[in-house]
Amino acid sequence: MAASNRLVLGPLVGAIDQGTSSTRFLVFNAKTAELLSHHQVEIKQKFPKEGWVEQDPKEILQSVYECVEKTCEKLNELTIDITNIKAIGVSNQRETTVVWDRTTGEPLYNAIVWLDLRTQSTVERLLKRIPGKNKNIFKSRTGLPISTYFSAVKMRWLLDNVEEIREAVAEGRAMFGTVDSWIIWSLTGGKNGGVHCTDVTNASRTMLFNIYTLEWDAELCQFFDIPMDLLPKVRSSSEIYGLMKINVSLKSGALTGVPISGCLGDQSAALVGQMCFQVGQAKNTYGTGCFLLCNTGSKPVMSEHGLLTTVGYKLGRDQPACYALEGSVAIAGAVVRWLRDNLGIVKSTEEVEKLAAEVGTSYGCYFVPAFSGLYAPYWEPSARGIICGLTQFTNRNHIAFAALEAVCFQTREILDAMNKDCGIPLSQLQVDGGMTNNKILMQLQADILCIPVVKPSMPETTALGAAMAAGAAEGVGVWSLNPGDMTAVTCERFEPQINPEESEFRYARWKKAVMKSMGWETSEPSSNGNGDWSIFSSLPLGLYIVSSMVMLIGAKYIAGGK
Repeated sequence: MAASNRLVLGPLVGAIDQGTSSTRFLVFNAKTAELLSHHQVEIKQKFPKEGWVEQDPKEILQSVYECVEKTCEKLNELTIDITNIKAIGVSNQRETTVVWDRTTGEPLYNAIVWLDLRTQSTVERLLKRIPGKNKNIFKSRTGLPISTYFSAVKMRWLLDNVEEIREAVAEGRAMFGTVDSWIIWSLTGGKNGGVHCTDVTNASRTMLFNIYTLEWDAELCQFFDIPMDLLPKVRSSSEIYGLMKINVSLKSGALTGVPISGCLGDQSAALVGQMCFQVGQAKNTYGTGCFLLCNTGSKPVMSEHGLLTTVGYKLGRDQPACYALEGSVAIAGAVVRWLRDNLGIVKSTEEVEKLAAEVGTSYGCYFVPAFSGLYAPYWEPSARGIICGLTQFTNRNHIAFAALEAVCFQTREILDAMNKDCGIPLSQLQVDGGMTNNKILMQLQADILCIPVVKPSMPETTALGAAMAAGAAEGVGVWSLNPGDMTAVTCERFEPQINPEESEFRYARWKKAVMKSMGWETSEPSSNGNGDWSIFSSLPLGLYIVSSMVMLIGAKYIAGGK
């Protein structure tokens, strides 16, 4: 948005929004919450083996520097004084695990992304140590089931499989953190006095954190055999952690000395950005995955229906923690990226909406995008993606429509679980995230849920939440979180347009497809070492098949000779 040089804007707050698919830096007016400028850089995901998802921590950091630099340039072009930026907040993809060397500042391995499935055998090995293989044994402390999703099992895999990390741990050089810790440590000086910290929301996604005491849990660290001295210090979501230091990658050094004073995992940041401060308020974020969070107040509520209990936010050192129930879906926006990058049936993500609009139906085709197994409410790592109900009539338009419908059906499943746990059904769904720009998706979502879907006109609620936490921190104090001081948000509403019977029929068919996606994969697939299964990888089977072929050819030859 343009701003004239005559406009007195007052204090500004920046937000680093480091997601799975991109990094952004956004600058907001602290008094009006208006977004003034931003810059975005897409992040490469690496898939070295089937089910493995990695990112380069140095590329993540470089993208942060680039976004900060470019946004500051844009603000200068708009004649907005960047010295008015009084604080910076950080919002990040959660669970993604980084280990680095405190002496060199270099990562010791690629970041293992939250979606990654390599730890399935680690999970199974851990479960064998538990009576009845009960994956919920630590749920009363952590709010989480033992799953490939959370950081502790990723760290366990790194210790088991990466010699360089084992050596660094033994020599006291290793630091562990989620992406927020890596960014804050690097921006506050790195190897030259960087601050090694995280906030309660990110810590609550590691499986090493007790969500009642709000501290690292020694027994959990012992169970996963992770040394506690690797872990960052846990702080609130809104306090000054440290100051931005001059960095060679930031040519202007413009933000040197600005406090980093807000930190929230991306889904908690969206909960704050959507101003879900009252018990029972909920939001759904459509990003790489899909995440529905409902504020449950100052006491953790344990789910009976496959949801997670997580720390929603803690907005100040002396403020109480607020908790949330969460429904997590692994694949939402990622399915659109898959249609673009893997199948090549669209050239851009925007094209999916156009293709879906042309047909307005999936024509009985159902798509279960269980690329990383199924998350809430099933927690079924053996599931894999399927497209079913195909006929000769099915074309790419129907598949595009089915992909969007899949996002909506998955949201319906976690909303149903949320309503059962909370006892009070939601009367409308507040939404945000990049996918909410897709109007077909939003209308479909209202139709499948049979309740209105409400989208704020400024969809950058994740970054807004991080900015609010940073601006409201003690010692910064430029952003008021009092409800009376907050600017009214304009919204777009999508009302259900189909009858509930049709919605229920389609949902029942979807559930049938989900059942068919389960039980496909085991943690130790037969493979020839390249991840490609081959009948010849079994020597006896290979010999049997070759000898059978020889006998058949011989018999045919003899028969032909008569």
